[in-house]
Amino acid sequence: GLIRRFPWRAASDGGPGVTPRTALLRSAPRQRPEGKGKGLEYYLSQFLCLASLVLLLIFLGILVVKMVGSGWLDGREESFNLLPVDCDKSTDDFCQAKHKDVIMAVLHELFSYLSVQAGNFECGNPENLKSKCIWVSEAKDHVLNATGSSSQKFEAALHWILNSNKDLGIRLKGRDLSEAVSSVEEVFCLESAHPQMGLGCRFRRAVVTAIMNLFLFFWSLITLWGILIYLRYRWRKMEEEEQAMYEMVKKIIAVVQDHYKEWERNLERYPYVGIFHVRDSLIPPQSRKKMKRVWERAVDFLASNESRIQTESHRVAGEDMLVWRWTQPSYLSDSEH
Repeated sequence: GLIRRFPWRAASDGGPGVTPRTALLRSAPRQRPEGKGKGLEYYLSQFLCLASLVLLLIFLGILVVKMVGSGWLDGREESFNLLPVDCDKSTDDFCQAKHKDVIMAVLHELFSYLSVQAGNFECGNPENLKSKCIWVSEAKDHVLNATGSSSQKFEAALHWILNSNKDLGIRLKGRDLSEAVSSVEEVFCLESAHPQMGLGCRFRRAVVTAIMNLFLFFWSLITLWGILIYLRYRWRKMEEEEQAMYEMVKKIIAVVQDHYKEWERNLERYPYVGIFHVRDSLIPPQSRKKMKRVWERAVDFLASNESRIQTESHRVAGEDMLVWRWTQPSYLSDSEH
């Protein structure tokens, strides 16, 4: 207790019954920190070590696959190619898969060849092709030389195209290009549905298509504007003609009414007036052809919409002619009668 309360005396006291402070501290048991601090640090360190180990194993595995795996796979593929197995007549899964791979390779080469030929035909035709539909014998020779397959594989590929429900980008054509083929024997030529064209050709075709579409757009716009201008012109002419017709009706009514009043005053011989006489008095000779439609419409309007004027037929000077008669007496004539 004295040593703990006065530590500076432990160094000076060297008696036999006194233990130095350093010895006491060394011999005293250390107090472990209580709580969860030690457990969390322990598990965290263990987790980091385990994660480092797992990452190291993954890295080594990837390294092994990259360095050794590709060569092993190549060797396995070579061993497959060297297998002395006749798969032409076998029906096991391996042979069927291999047969399908060969057909897919033939189809891929055929699609590439036809697309290139169709693209050349669309882009200036440098090979002077008569059509982008390539003869089946020519396509067959190219595919067999490129893939090393047999004629049976090529025919199997044609059967695949014919029986497939999907669009494979290859069209089978017969001698009549408009009719569909139903068997491989009817196939006369092969055509690609997706021509492979270069960047310059695509740009050129895109520019031409854009110009044509722009030209059609402007042509359609000009046509619509022309139709609209013509319709507006016709509507204006019809309005002017209708207005002129109403003005002519008013003039005709005034002429017929004035003629009737003059007859009542004994200034005219007949109570009616000839239709052509009214026309000649209202329209000058140089305007009669131009005003013919207006005059005819005015005559029809009076016949169907004016009750004060009656159209009659009388013999005047030995000839039958149509006349107008005013049917409503004036107030002056009534008072006189």
